[in-house]
Amino acid sequence: MAEQPAKDFVPAAPQLWTYDALSYLLTSTRRWRPVLLAQLAPAPGDVIADVGCGTGTQLRLIARACPSATLIGIDPDAAIRERARAKLAGLKVELLAGYARDAARLVAGRGVTKVLSSLVFHQVPLEEKRAGLAAIRESLPPGGSLHVADYGLQRTRKMRKRYRLVQKGDGFENTEPNAQGVLPELMTEVGFDHVEETHVFETVSGSMSIYRARLR
Repeated sequence: MAEQPAKDFVPAAPQLWTYDALSYLLTSTRRWRPVLLAQLAPAPGDVIADVGCGTGTQLRLIARACPSATLIGIDPDAAIRERARAKLAGLKVELLAGYARDAARLVAGRGVTKVLSSLVFHQVPLEEKRAGLAAIRESLPPGGSLHVADYGLQRTRKMRKRYRLVQKGDGFENTEPNAQGVLPELMTEVGFDHVEETHVFETVSGSMSIYRARLR
């Protein structure tokens, strides 16, 4: 049997079929996904890109909340995009292959007004975090906004201890900058304005934060 090429990304889960269940159990998706949707506030005329869209759960929520919005999902994993296609059947969503760092190229000329990302940036190296946020910044026009749900600053000993589960699975080097609160710093560094942490959720796997960043 031919050896399979190594993936240059962290898979969504060891077994793809477990991803949604693990996210639900470990990150309390039932609590933060509706909050992320409300913050995004999809409206008619919006063109919204979900960077690292995974199985398409958030895109499905957006499509149902605002059917007239134009939705684009970006993810490097072909298997997970196929799972997303099945979940999004009958909804107006375009799925593209790529990484966060490819965002500007993939959506060039599409008139994107808002970008979201969930449970992606904690998994990637620091330079990929920076490159991905810079590409998202480039993809947005003045007045555009970014909305991120991910592990953020682990403020308490309890959350730090719980976050070790994530670090064991996704690697200390990639995940530690998030625990130190690096994401809003990077958003500001690459040129976003009005960067803020809008919500914090304690979960069984650590502290989840929702961020918002705007462009003047």
